[in-house]
Amino acid sequence: MQTNEIKLRTCPKCGRIYHGRPALSRADNETLICPDCGTREALESIGVGKDEQEQILETIHRCYGGSDGQ
Repeated sequence: MQTNEIKLRTCPKCGRIYHGRPALSRADNETLICPDCGTREALESIGVGKDEQEQILETIHRCYGGSDGQ
């Protein structure tokens, strides 16, 4: 049986409320974080600076409508 419930979560890394699939933090491979923080961690791991990370996230939000899986 499928329900139409939307589960809201609070990201332990940034404190924002989000829904949708969480990301697994690269910091400990255990903590579930919001998709934006997951993207930031992935970009940081390949040397992308903070300003460029934010530009990339803005593009993702613009192209896919919303933020944090919304």
